[in-house]
Amino acid sequence: MTSRLTKSQQRALCSQLGNVKLKLLYKASIHGFTGAAFHQRCDSQGPTVSVGYNATGHIFGGYTSKPFNQSGQFVQDDRAFLFAFKGEDLLKYPVTEPDYAVRMIANSGPHFGEDFVLVNRSQAVVYSNPENQYDFPPAEMHGNNLQLTDCEVYHVEDLEKPWRDIVWKSEKRVELMDSIKKYKPINSSVPQARILLVGPVGAGKSSFFNSINSVFRGHVTSQAIAGCSGTSLTTQFRTYSVKAGREGKPLPIILCDTMGLEESTGAGLDVDDILSILKGHIPDCYQFNPSVPLQVEAHGYRRSPELKDQIHCVVFLIDACKVSIMPTKLEEKLAAVRRKAILMGIPQLVLLTKVDEACPTVAEDLSNIYKSRYIKDMVQEVSVRLGVPLSCVVPLKNYCEELELDLKCDILLLNAIIQMLRAPL
Repeated sequence: MTSRLTKSQQRALCSQLGNVKLKLLYKASIHGFTGAAFHQRCDSQGPTVSVGYNATGHIFGGYTSKPFNQSGQFVQDDRAFLFAFKGEDLLKYPVTEPDYAVRMIANSGPHFGEDFVLVNRSQAVVYSNPENQYDFPPAEMHGNNLQLTDCEVYHVEDLEKPWRDIVWKSEKRVELMDSIKKYKPINSSVPQARILLVGPVGAGKSSFFNSINSVFRGHVTSQAIAGCSGTSLTTQFRTYSVKAGREGKPLPIILCDTMGLEESTGAGLDVDDILSILKGHIPDCYQFNPSVPLQVEAHGYRRSPELKDQIHCVVFLIDACKVSIMPTKLEEKLAAVRRKAILMGIPQLVLLTKVDEACPTVAEDLSNIYKSRYIKDMVQEVSVRLGVPLSCVVPLKNYCEELELDLKCDILLLNAIIQMLRAPL
């Protein structure tokens, strides 16, 4: 059987349900538009997602955490909800009377309270009457077209095992911080590893530095200018050294912040400037000009940079919320930067930012990051689109609106630095 849901739509549903995947159990166009066919394949299967399709292109349905049966009774489910897709976006309508969330009727398909039924009375139709257990606008949900072209029911499979192992303990945070403090580049002529942060506008480059600085300062800081804007807030090439505490020694890393990449030509960081940055020609505080690349005559231009002035690792930052809608031209710019780094033999890493905004289960608890199927799918998609190994894609969350540090956020950030420092020098 082939699912009619796109991968993007499946991810949107899974993002609401936790670390799960969908397994197709029943397809009315194959098994029949009857209650008997539905119950034969879907009873006692645990949590399910039911999806209806009509001739006007609407896609809609419901989720219940309770297994279907044919008892004729109502079943309590405070996690149940109805939904509809508007393009690839999920519209959600939570249950309003959980005690009557689902009804187990033998001669119908999925039966949500008294308000919504797919394959009603063993016919290829929808019953829709939003006034009891669910509140949804019929025109938005199914366009008032109640004739089904298909109905699918998926088992929601829980994936308990994290797809990456990580320790969420304060001792681990101390261990990671100590490892970073003690790090020494192999080449003695390089006192600090220079790490270049590259990414689209708003991906979180400046916020990443602020976050790392916060971890080592012991409180949330905002030294680099960061925020929400349609154009890059960073207009200069900036190099930031992080200290181990307010009065501590500088860490053996320098984070280099650049102007954000933009889709249009003549806007954002000029890809030609990247090569000058990688080779160490561009001085700190150099003012970028998107329409004109760096000239040899520019003030502070390093004509003969040493190894310590060059970039030792390139880190791409990608917003997890925008992976699937990344413009082609922006993807091409990222690929061009990758090619330049590869030619120079510079190691690369990808940070997938804003994971809490991309996945509700991660927003509830950051330790769900490596249990989230949705985040795993995003990591895989970034790996394919940018052409980097899966092991080189690291999801994390920057400090943004928080006033206090968080252990789990710290551990994700510190792990990212450790991955950068594993690059040979």
